[in-house]
Amino acid sequence: MGSNTLTLWDLLIIIIYGAGMLIVGFYFSHKNKNTEDYLFGGRNMTSWKVGISLFATMFSAITYLSLPGELIKYGPMIFATIATLPFVYLVVAYFFIPFIMKLKINSAYELLEERLGKKNRTIASIYFLIMRILWMSVIIYMVSEKIIIPIMNWSKESSLLVSIIMGVITIIYTSSGGLRSVVFTDVIQSAILFGGSILIIFLVVRSTGSLSYIIPDSYPANWSGWVFFDTKVRISFMTAFISTFSWFVCTSGSDQMTIQRYLATKDVRAARKMFLSSILANIFVNMLLFILGLSLFAYIKLHPEILEGATINSIADSILPRFIAFGLPIGFSGLVLAGLMAAAMSSLSSGINSSSLTIINDFILNLKQKSLSEKKKIKLAQFISILIGVVIVLLSLVIANIRGNLLELTYRTSNLFVGPLFVPFFMAMFIKKALSNATFTGTLLGGLTAIFISFSKELFNIDISFLWIIPASLIVGITISILLSYYSHILSSVKNK
Repeated sequence: MGSNTLTLWDLLIIIIYGAGMLIVGFYFSHKNKNTEDYLFGGRNMTSWKVGISLFATMFSAITYLSLPGELIKYGPMIFATIATLPFVYLVVAYFFIPFIMKLKINSAYELLEERLGKKNRTIASIYFLIMRILWMSVIIYMVSEKIIIPIMNWSKESSLLVSIIMGVITIIYTSSGGLRSVVFTDVIQSAILFGGSILIIFLVVRSTGSLSYIIPDSYPANWSGWVFFDTKVRISFMTAFISTFSWFVCTSGSDQMTIQRYLATKDVRAARKMFLSSILANIFVNMLLFILGLSLFAYIKLHPEILEGATINSIADSILPRFIAFGLPIGFSGLVLAGLMAAAMSSLSSGINSSSLTIINDFILNLKQKSLSEKKKIKLAQFISILIGVVIVLLSLVIANIRGNLLELTYRTSNLFVGPLFVPFFMAMFIKKALSNATFTGTLLGGLTAIFISFSKELFNIDISFLWIIPASLIVGITISILLSYYSHILSSVKNK
């Protein structure tokens, strides 16, 4: 079996996909009359569409590649994360959404200034921007280095060109059409993503002759065994559960990309429906990727030549791109590659849109004395979107220097400040006696905790599981914020006596 290099038909599919995204952006650009339309879609968008958009945004091409790669290399323990999703829905739907929707805000971080002062709004905005810019850089790096270049058999030097092309297409349709174009394209991209996964599973099952063949006869030697809870192992059930629950709760309660989706719906009920759609899509696709990982693992056993002399563990994250190049019939490679690009670009478009919103509302308009006209705000948002695109393309060229497979790389970069970012939101929503200085200190120390754990090997020669980055930094940040707040209240009452 030789490599199925992309044919003219495959390339045509990819070109049509890219052109379609640009057309969508230009179409919706004529529907944006003001910043409410551009950034929130008029605050009256259809719940299930926004929910699918939220899913597509957070479930990027990183996850699409990393989860099957994680299963192939380490086993199915990471899919214990599915068990967290019903609990996540209950917390977000009945605690976060009602609180956020009753506020008349344009940015998630406005509520922090009202409750905890400007410096907490500023540090939260900075954390968000660092986190999402790194996240988008990882996506571009991963798609260019791990997918497109290997499939096309191009040289490493082509990475810059691939990154620029992806960035330019995404910037154009995002900056032109705003949130409406982002949501519309996210729905299309999700359908392509689902279809690509199902197609690969179908082709593997057909090649093996039986669905039962993809289930291993015995537990593979390279897979980690079942561990309920152990802080010393790479992944145990409870560490995966705690880390994923923390990620979803923190992201759903503090991330501008998520809160922007709540604000794009008309009321609490619609926002709950939107979030439920996102959770159900997550459950479905996690199960789909579990089967996809098993399918690729089975395919390797039948066709070891796909490894080209390498070991499974050394190229686990690259097996899906290799299958696209080697195992797909002519004509299908372009469709699946378009699906992977769709997953990447849906995340990039939402990240750019939300980052530009944060820069405008939390920095420019918050610091500027004079108000801007609606036309100038839209022009400013478009300019900032382009600027962010340039930054993430440049950063994508150096992101490979961080250690770990794709899953670890994601946690050490784009998930680095997920926990600390939620600290001031937790204090604002649930702690009545929260104080500005105490919360700021806790948020700052939570961020330092995340950095220390993420780079523990480099800084202290101690290897701490990447899954502890979010829960540990969250616990440190909240604990310090609460203790300092109550200590200040006690100290103040003693002085008043």
